[in-house]
Amino acid sequence: MSATATPVRLGDYRPPDWRVTDVELIFDLDPAETIVEACLRVVRDGDASAPLQLDGEQLELLSLQVDDRPLEADAYRLDARGLTVFDLPPAASIRTRARIRPAANTALQGLYLSGGAADGFLLTQCEAEGFRRITWFPDRPDVLARYTVTLRADRERYPVLLANGNAVAAGDAGAGRHWARFVDPHPKPCYLFALVAGRLERIEKPFVTAEGRAVTIVVHAQADAIAQCRWALECIQTAMRWDEQRFGRCYDLDVFHVVATHDFTMGAMENKGLNIFNSKYLLADVDEATDEDFRHVLAVVGHEYFHNWSGNRVTCRDWFQLSLKEGLTVYREQEFESDVASRTLRRIEDVRTLWRAQFPEDAGPLSHPVRPAQYSAIDNFYTATVYEKGAEIVRMLATVLGRDGFRRGLDRYFERHDGQAATIEDFLAALGEANGRDLSPWLAWYEQAGTPELSAEGRYDAASGRYALTLRQRLPQAAPGRPLPIPVALALFDAVAAVWRRERKALRRSRTTV
Repeated sequence: MSATATPVRLGDYRPPDWRVTDVELIFDLDPAETIVEACLRVVRDGDASAPLQLDGEQLELLSLQVDDRPLEADAYRLDARGLTVFDLPPAASIRTRARIRPAANTALQGLYLSGGAADGFLLTQCEAEGFRRITWFPDRPDVLARYTVTLRADRERYPVLLANGNAVAAGDAGAGRHWARFVDPHPKPCYLFALVAGRLERIEKPFVTAEGRAVTIVVHAQADAIAQCRWALECIQTAMRWDEQRFGRCYDLDVFHVVATHDFTMGAMENKGLNIFNSKYLLADVDEATDEDFRHVLAVVGHEYFHNWSGNRVTCRDWFQLSLKEGLTVYREQEFESDVASRTLRRIEDVRTLWRAQFPEDAGPLSHPVRPAQYSAIDNFYTATVYEKGAEIVRMLATVLGRDGFRRGLDRYFERHDGQAATIEDFLAALGEANGRDLSPWLAWYEQAGTPELSAEGRYDAASGRYALTLRQRLPQAAPGRPLPIPVALALFDAVAAVWRRERKALRRSRTTV
């Protein structure tokens, strides 16, 4: 991922001056040299004098046209950071041809070769800023477009061709090559773009959504791993049904593809309709895997699938809102495993993760808010604070609103922002409006670093029969801020507690006698 020369600041955010409504991509795939033809339909949406600025890195320009006319040299500027096109009409089609070299892509961002030169396959990783290594594009999450993708490749070496969306056509391209075309009807940011081309085995099963859509769930892996993917296939089906029943979220494409590879740089990636996993997070051998192994596959498969709504259909306006998709989806993953496997065990593990990873991060020199005010390199942004603490904030909100209230709020959030890039303020507003509550004080949880300490002191006045509970909140001295809303569950026991105390005393006496 690209490091910037100067820090990127949340306060500097400005909406894009240009939107991209539709993208057509044609790939002539080859590990040594891949040719990418891109046609972007752009519309001015801001400053009338602003040129079109497209991010691009490690790209070789072969041709550039606007509305099917080649540009003169003084009509654009090309440099190491991207492509700038001047004096465009309010709407235009930008067509580029570029040469990229997947086998030489050691950054493993964008399109790269996974595995060896002889038996490897081609795949992509675009979060957070990898798409700019594929073609010139406004590489930011608040630019959402519909994609049509055509893949061409050698049939023997790359018999399987996959991209986001629904497969609409395929055929023979001559000279031992073939092609396949995919259309994704749902607008998405470019970081969710994905393609896979290679020699892969597959297992599949049918699924019918609660809305009546017939879906095929397909898991792809190399021959030495496909037999260990059957549990993952079952987990996907379980996650789909659970998300329908718990949150009313149905799958929205004809096929859901999952690919396992031994050389994927991320743990897993939620690309729209084409999830890619490092195989170590997906495989489970029925003869050797432990119960813990099976639960971990269940959780990670669920997490990436749940992103289909919390991250894909509704995405982040900018990378400062990362916890909007990750914190929310971690919470949804936690609830999934709690309902399907063991709520007690999952909660114990989550608290251990907080104590082991997030609390030390919050108390150390790397302490930062769930939504930091700035960053220098986006690849340093994927932290326990953003994920785990972000999930705990969502859990507190769900506790305050109750199960039904949280569901109402989440329904409103998804319905209002479907196909859009949202902010944490949008999330809190939707939850609050659906429940008639002002949740703006909860924004402090996202803006302040550090772990607050809560102390409780209880006093019972036997004469009046009254119990008083005093709660005090202390913020870290290194990260002072506003008091934070914290839900507290409270229960008082009288007769039951008295019986318990008598039995405990009796047990102690019996032990003493022995």
